[in-house]
Amino acid sequence: MRLANVVQLGIKELRGLRRDHVMVFLIFFVFTVTVYNQATVSPELLNKTSISVVDEDHSQLSSRIIEAFYPPRFLPAKVIDAAEMDYRMDQGVDTFALDIPPHFERDALNGRGRRNEIQLNVDATRVGQAFAGGGYIQTIVAGQVLEFLERNRSAAPLPVDLALRAVFNPNLERVWFGGITGVMMQITMLSVVLAGAALIREREHGTVEHLLVMPVTPAEIMVSKIWSMGLVVWVAGFLSVMVVVQGVLQVPIQGSVLLFMLAVALQLYATTAMGIALATLADSMPQFALLLILTLLPMQLLSGAATPRESMPQLVQDIMLAAPDTYFVMLAQAIVFRGAGLDIVWPQFLALFGIGTVFFAVAFWRFRKVLR
Repeated sequence: MRLANVVQLGIKELRGLRRDHVMVFLIFFVFTVTVYNQATVSPELLNKTSISVVDEDHSQLSSRIIEAFYPPRFLPAKVIDAAEMDYRMDQGVDTFALDIPPHFERDALNGRGRRNEIQLNVDATRVGQAFAGGGYIQTIVAGQVLEFLERNRSAAPLPVDLALRAVFNPNLERVWFGGITGVMMQITMLSVVLAGAALIREREHGTVEHLLVMPVTPAEIMVSKIWSMGLVVWVAGFLSVMVVVQGVLQVPIQGSVLLFMLAVALQLYATTAMGIALATLADSMPQFALLLILTLLPMQLLSGAATPRESMPQLVQDIMLAAPDTYFVMLAQAIVFRGAGLDIVWPQFLALFGIGTVFFAVAFWRFRKVLR
């Protein structure tokens, strides 16, 4: 394999990508708008959720409960009549409707031995917010009632006080996690798509035959596609981290950005080879797209980026140890969030390099077979 051929063939791939305006726009879009949306928009979590309150008590305690709902989790609570509650829920105006019964404060202060209840109506068509919001509202109401009773010396303080200390993310900002996770997901997706599309584009345009009559080897053709498409994704990922994540989203990075980008390079080594291997199994872009759904979606969902690996079945955890995304997520979270150095994450680096080498060998074997 001659280096000059690899470089010239790679430059040819970059020129071909530059003329593909749709793909260029896709790269720009996913590393800017998509990353920003993934970091800031989440339908499963509460963000400016609408809530109304039917205040039948009109007491100091009910006023405290109403005022406890404020942005960003909730919109300011709207006080309505009991007759409006069902109508607003049917029209989808409110996700939650809280009904505070009459004499709620009096019964709470007297402590008559019966359980006081507040009715909470939930629009379960918004199942993500309904699931999370019920717990939030219960915690808010319980906290306001306990604080009110303690101030009026009608209830003993709790024997245990939970002191919360959140490490690496003191305010529990989801944007910090969502921004980096979005960049990681786009790096994996774009690297597989670009590398595979580069090979399929050659086959659809009939230029593979032109390459075969040239004094180049299959290894040179494959390596040129890997380094050129990998370089595009690496640069786009680096700019996304610096401009979108750190600049726009203001996400602090605890560790070394260069060490993180080294992990990105190893991830691209594996995923671009995966893209070549998938492209050898497909005869057209639609078939390649179907293969991407079967491979990328499970790999990203089960890598630990969306859900901690410890919450998955043990069999799934063992299977996912063969996927590069698993180690890439470990590396990224350790470096970016916890400030880990190479002395800590070197086992993940070694594992990712090993998996990438296996993928490269399989892709090269498939590529040579297709060329024959």
